[in-house]
Parts: sequence; C-alpha cells; structure tokens
Amino acid sequence: MDPARSTTIRRLDDRLINQIAAGEVIERPSSVVKELMENALDAGASEIQVVIERGGVKQISVTDNGYGMSDEDLVLSVSRHATSKIAEFDDLSRVTSLGFRGEALPSIASVSRLTINSRSSSEDSGWKLSGLGGDFDEPRPVSGPIGTRVTMEDLFFNTPVRRKFLRTERTEKAHIERVIKCLALARPQTGFSLTADGRRSFSVPVEATPDQPQRVESILGRVFSENSIRVDSEANGMTLLGWLGSPAFSRSQSDMQYCFVNGRAVKDVSLSHAVRRAFSDVMYRGRQPAYVLYLRVPPDTVDVNVHPTKNEVRFIDARTVHDFVYRAASRVVAESGPQEQLSGDQGFHSRGSPHTGYLGRGSTTHFRQNRLVLPESGGETYPGIAVSGDVPPISSTCGAPQPVRIDSEGSPPLGFALAQFKGAYILAENSAGLVLVDMHAAHERINYEHLKTRLVDQVPASQPLIVPIMLDVASSEADLFEQHEELFKQLGFSVSRVGRTGLAIRAVPEILKATDTASLVRDVLTDLAKLGRSDRITEHVEMVLSTMACHGSIRENRQLSVAEMNALLRLMEKTERSGQCNHGRPTWKEISVTEFDRWFHRGR
Repeated sequence: MDPARSTTIRRLDDRLINQIAAGEVIERPSSVVKELMENALDAGASEIQVVIERGGVKQISVTDNGYGMSDEDLVLSVSRHATSKIAEFDDLSRVTSLGFRGEALPSIASVSRLTINSRSSSEDSGWKLSGLGGDFDEPRPVSGPIGTRVTMEDLFFNTPVRRKFLRTERTEKAHIERVIKCLALARPQTGFSLTADGRRSFSVPVEATPDQPQRVESILGRVFSENSIRVDSEANGMTLLGWLGSPAFSRSQSDMQYCFVNGRAVKDVSLSHAVRRAFSDVMYRGRQPAYVLYLRVPPDTVDVNVHPTKNEVRFIDARTVHDFVYRAASRVVAESGPQEQLSGDQGFHSRGSPHTGYLGRGSTTHFRQNRLVLPESGGETYPGIAVSGDVPPISSTCGAPQPVRIDSEGSPPLGFALAQFKGAYILAENSAGLVLVDMHAAHERINYEHLKTRLVDQVPASQPLIVPIMLDVASSEADLFEQHEELFKQLGFSVSRVGRTGLAIRAVPEILKATDTASLVRDVLTDLAKLGRSDRITEHVEMVLSTMACHGSIRENRQLSVAEMNALLRLMEKTERSGQCNHGRPTWKEISVTEFDRWFHRGR
C-alpha cells in the first residue's frame, strides 16, 4: 500500500463488513448451528433436525417446521440488521427472542456457500435462495413443506486462515452436540435430532410435561437424575427452577453446568459463583457441582445485548440476583440430609414433601434417651467466638428425650447402631440394610454447623491493634472502600481512609487475628471491584470454624457405647449438610440388603 494513502479513511464494502462481523459471531461450526437453531426456535419450530458432515466444516443443514418465509422475507433475511424481532430501541429492554441483531445469516453467508429453502403457511409453494460468499442469486420457487431448511457448505472457504484455528472433526462435532443439548434443555417443548456423517447421534422427542424430567435425564444421564435435588424458589419477581447434583455427585470439570436466564443459555460469572458458594463446604476441593437451573427475571431487569454471541447477560441488580440464587441453592443443599437420601426423596422428586425432621414412612413416634457424646474438654481454645459448652464432657446428655421418627419397620433413617469397626466407623442397621458412618467426619460436620449457628447469633468481636496496619492502595480502591465501609464494620473491622491512597486498619475480627489482614483486605477490594461483592472474609471465618470443629470432634480409636453411637446418628439426622464433612468427604454410606443378597447369590 502506498504510504501516502495508508491513513486515508474509506468506507468498507458490505462483503468485508459481513466477514468482520462473522469473526465475532461465527467462531467455529457450532456457532453456525447455534445461530440457525435459535432462528428456528424464534420461528416457532416444534421439530429441528441438524445434519452435519466432517464436523460441520463440509456441511451443516438445519431443518425446522416453523413459520417459514416469503420470497421478500427470504431476501431480507440475508441482509445485515434486518430482523422481525425488534422495531425500536425500547424493544431491547424487553426482548424475549433468542435472536434480535439481524446478523446471523449474513455473517454465515459471507464465509460459506449458503442455500435457504423456505415456505410459509400462507403460500402453496416455497422459495429457494442460493449464495456464495455473501453474493446471492434471485429467489426461485420450489416445492417443499412448511418451514425452513438452511444448508451451509464449505465453512471459511474464502478465509482459509480461519480454518487453521479449527480442531479435529471429532472435537468440532462435540462442540455441536454441546450446543444442541444446551438448546434442548432450554426448550423441552421442541424435539431435536443430530445426524453426523450419516449416523444419528442424538435425538430427543417433544417433552410432554413442562417439568421436563425425561429431557434432563436423557441429556445428563440416569446417574445425574438419581443423584439430583430439586430446586424451586421464588422471591421478588424472580423464580429459580431446576436440579442440583447432590454433593456426592461432583465432577472434575464444569461440563455438567447449564444455566438459563429467561430461556436463554448463558455463561454468567455471578450465577456460577452463587452455586459454587452454596456447595463450598460440602464438596471436595477441586471438584465442580453439576446443575441445570432455569432463572426467570423480569425482561427489563436484564440486558441481553452484551455480546455478539448473546452468551452473556448483564443484570441491573446483579447482587440481588446472586444472593437469590445462592440462598435458593444453599437451602436445598442444606436440606438434603440422610432422611431424604435414604428415603429416595431425591432424583427428580420435589423438595416440598413434609418430613417433620426425619423421613419415616410410618406414623409412630418413639422416644429414646440420647446421650450427647463429645470429646473430653481441654482441647484448643479459639478467640472471637464463645465456645464454652460447645465441647462438653463425655458424661453430658442431650437434655430432654428427643423424638425419633421411625418408619413402618421400626427404624429411623440412619438406623440403630450395631457396633464400632476399626475404631473409626459405626455400623448401623436400618430398614434398607447396613449403614456405615465415619464417626469423626460426621461429628465434625455436626460441630461445624453448630459453631456457624452460634457465630451468626453473635456480633463479631473485634481485636484493636496497638499499631495500625497501613495499606497503600490505588485511589480507586480507596474510593471503593468508602463505598463499602459499612460492610467492613459489620464483619468486625475498623478501617479508615488516610489521604488519597491510604487505608489504616485499626481493628480486626478477633477470630481472624492470626490471618494476613493486609492481604485479606486487598483481596476483598479486588473482589468488590470485579464482582461488586466479596465472600473472602466469610470464607476465612469458615476455615477457622472448620478447624475448631475438627479439633473438637471424636477421634479415631475412641471407644463408644451403643447408646453414644445412637446419639451421634440422631444428631446427624437433625443436622444440615450432614452427608459430607467440612472438607467434602462423605460421612456415611448405605449397603442395601439387595446388594448383600447379590454378593452371596441369595434370592428373596
């Protein structure tokens, strides 16, 4: 290029504009499938068939039975910024369709060979439109059923550098399957199928009920359905429905995390953080929760016009949405105790069944004297929380006799203790079979939940510092601190601003006085800047409480009487999250009589 003309401003032609737009919208074959399927869903399709060849690079065909298009609409559909979904700016604040930009078809057409066959219900014949690299012929009449079929061939044929970034055919096919499954979860009232290189690889029929348990099971598998917990919560105009995998059903990666906002699949840091936080002390470190969640909020409280791919959204009040999702998920996780898990009240069952503390199929209430068994006093003491009475002597009792709900066969959920095994496990018998309990892990959870409850009821005690800790921060961080100063006060900190870029920490929560306070405050400010919130202080407090609970729990090789073991089982049945210890390890397992019979080849 002539250097003298290198700074000359010129108008780009439409083809180049579309190719630039395609770089934002069309990243790989799965992007094409997503855009075409969203168009089909917006057109009211109840059946969508996807056919691909060679990972979608050679060919992608999407056929639907939606409204179809006339010849005039067909021509407009491949023009930039032509859409039937919005007409004015205010429509963006209440958009409910999956697409609305009018960029998908022209972007796809600019980097491929595109053919569209469509027939509307008001016409006796359809129309066909063919194009190469964004240049289209005139539409011509063809026969065909009502609906639309879009066939894309030779993706990126005119931008070979884009093809270099594609992966193997198998990988690209996997991305396409993920997109289809995601949309299938979002729209249970629509049937979907995928045929790859002549072989049907995925198919789900129209879901008969709006609750869609079969759709979720067919996509995430029976193991998820058998180990999931129902979520159903509503508050302040928001609703959250769906399923959470139980704490024991965790993944090494986030491949089973689906979140939908007003029917749109999204990846939102705030929402995923809320769910992870709900599982924070019941899931083993490094593991990922599995979930399918459907969040509905008023359309005018969420902005979907954030990213060209429409995978991201922005909430007007992100903190309120985050807290709503966290509370709903946390409540469900907390309530998934032994009574639900041992009774079969899991999988795709509602969380609304009444259990009156214990889950029993019968109606008889028996009373037993429970002795509260805890280690001898004299362990470590911790500042900042009143722990007197939290570790009573071995001779203490639970107080008044406690009601134990039993089933028709005379057994509470975790049954009655039989013996102690290897100084670490309790063997108990319930109506289903044998229950094995890790007594230290179980007692650790009981103590941990008790300490958390006591701390919630107290005002955090503060420890004044003889010499204030001085922090040098950016002026923007100092401004951020002033906006959230009340938060620090509520958590037991005394912090003040000094000049434009200084903070003086004059008191810290007594329970955290051994923590690196300067680093903690810096991390909190970083979280507030990025997310508008921070859970780091709470997490540090919970780490201290977890250590306290661990040190104050029954140790291995501690001999317990049968009465003491039964007392521990009853406490487990009344304690939230008692299926896992504070570190995410399981506290109990059940072996059914059926399994014993199978091992020994017995028939009943």
